[in-house]
Amino acid sequence: MLKRVAEGVLVHESEFIQSNAVVVQGSGDGVLLIDPGITSAELVDIAKDLRESGQSVVAGFSTHPDWDHVLWHADLGDAPRYGTARCAASMRELLAHADWEARVAGGLPPEYAEDIPMELLGLITGLPAEAERIEWDGPTVRIIEHRAHAPGHAALLIEERGVLVAGDMLSDILMPFLDLDAADPIEDYLAALRLFESVADDVVVVVPGHGSVGGAQQLRERIKQDRAYAEALRDGGVIDDVRVGPSAPLDWLPEVHQWQLERLGISGAE
Repeated sequence: MLKRVAEGVLVHESEFIQSNAVVVQGSGDGVLLIDPGITSAELVDIAKDLRESGQSVVAGFSTHPDWDHVLWHADLGDAPRYGTARCAASMRELLAHADWEARVAGGLPPEYAEDIPMELLGLITGLPAEAERIEWDGPTVRIIEHRAHAPGHAALLIEERGVLVAGDMLSDILMPFLDLDAADPIEDYLAALRLFESVADDVVVVVPGHGSVGGAQQLRERIKQDRAYAEALRDGGVIDDVRVGPSAPLDWLPEVHQWQLERLGISGAE
């Protein structure tokens, strides 16, 4: 079910880690669909809700190249699907492998794997490297590209609506997942948080890739919390974050946290 979070902006929350698909209504009957997911049934439901309201998808956008953000279904139509140039390049590299489907399947959650549509995964058209906005017949959507969570990761600011679609950042249930293949993953993350802070005055709603939709105050609190996590990693200090502690929202998060510490070469941190 699509839920209105701001004028002309609706969200569908998946059962899988509270994944958020975002619908932005355009000037006519067309919509921009951001990060649709996760199961075939959920994608069909999104298409059905749009069809019953007299709307259709005229463009798609993937905030980054993780499998759960590059899904699609035939019922959504054949509208162009965009991402940053780096996002599209990452998907082209994956799909060039004859065994790409097996590579993706290895990372799927077992409880959902058979219900995730693979046929149209990753068919992303890269926008020009200097693109600052999505060109479409609707409200201005500013692209805020950075390298924090993944290569070519982009948040989207729907300017007239005051909505920040954050991709896999600014979650209330997940701690920062760093791009550990980057040269300086911690500084990349801190730089992205500074970008978010620079537009915070223009935001009234934040939609994370996973987790709860928040208001302006939650946005600032999440920036602060994620900065504290990243700075503690940088400084080798103790991580005081409920998302990785004994009461973590998901029982596998402390293990992922420890894996990040190991990849970063941080020993003895708890």
